[in-house]
Amino acid sequence: MANNKRYKLKGEQIRSLIEPMGGCIATDKITVHGELVDYMLREKPVNDIDSGWQFFSGTEDQDYVNDPNNSAIYDVNTIANYDPAIIPYLHLPVGTQLERIRGTDKFQIIPG
Repeated sequence: MANNKRYKLKGEQIRSLIEPMGGCIATDKITVHGELVDYMLREKPVNDIDSGWQFFSGTEDQDYVNDPNNSAIYDVNTIANYDPAIIPYLHLPVGTQLERIRGTDKFQIIPG
């Protein structure tokens, strides 16, 4: 199946911002619509090339998230290019959930 998505950033706009850390899942709200990351969580990686990170804009409802056509696997560096505010938090451990502090580039940990 061809990917007809029109990404907010073009390939040549992606710069190396972080050390390689593998893949992640992000929704089209971020990569196609250009919304900032509002919620991020790190689950146990499923393989050696999975960082465990998942990124959401916070505007997705459950039906949107459940549709596999609305998200994709990306290199974590790609999502860092969409929203560099995530970078300071990328080395937090598996099980971490964070939400953006409204109106800032800072995130706070959601207590488990």
